[in-house]
Amino acid sequence: MIESFERTLVLVKPDGVQRGLIGEIISRLERRGLKIIAAKLVSMNEEMARAHYSAHAEKPFFQELVTFITSGPLLAMIWEGDRAVHVVRNTMGATDPVDADQGTIRGDFAIAIGRNLVHGSDSKDAAVREIGIFFNKDEIIEYETERDRWIIEL
Repeated sequence: MIESFERTLVLVKPDGVQRGLIGEIISRLERRGLKIIAAKLVSMNEEMARAHYSAHAEKPFFQELVTFITSGPLLAMIWEGDRAVHVVRNTMGATDPVDADQGTIRGDFAIAIGRNLVHGSDSKDAAVREIGIFFNKDEIIEYETERDRWIIEL
């Protein structure tokens, strides 16, 4: 990994999987210049969901989050690149799709906050914690591409 690169977790939530948007979401992140280094289809159990959404445990919508994220398969991925956390969040758009700009994943494909298709870590620290919930070190493939020098200033 290039020293300045970050890693972030991205989930295509059950609604994105059911709507057949996995390829679209991956394509948009690749076109931004990020590199996928791990991916797997997951049926999240309640324990994983509670750990993943632990920051919201005291909020009234916590159980709804857990129920939804465990309602079907999701695609868990690790993306790597220059300012990956920010790039992913910008590409996803605002959490509430009604506020998301056109051209973002949520702005183009979602209308309800509870069915907003994707999750991306909101900070580097959150990314480290969340990646640990979904992936073991041996599931992460480190590799370099020639395109890096065409995307960022090394």
